[in-house]
Amino acid sequence: KLASAQDTIEAGRLIAEDRRKGNCYSCHLVQGAELAGNAGPPLMSMKLRYPQREDLLAQVADPRNRNPNTIMPPYGAHGILTERELNLVVDYLLSL
Repeated sequence: KLASAQDTIEAGRLIAEDRRKGNCYSCHLVQGAELAGNAGPPLMSMKLRYPQREDLLAQVADPRNRNPNTIMPPYGAHGILTERELNLVVDYLLSL
């Protein structure tokens, strides 16, 4: 059975909020998130900011490619998230 788009987005949201996985909310403001941070840019209007999905995937996988001095972890390059998890997070982010 194929997962619905909503199921995929929800799976990505769970990874993003998981402090042992994505932990996105520790640095980024996300509408509705508890204890959201402000070290990174707010996660909103993501489809406008990243019209090409692969650009957002590359940013999450290894943000050092765009900014060598970033404090954002390279989730893909360091194996923090699997390829599947990276894709789920990107699906979630693009829904914001």
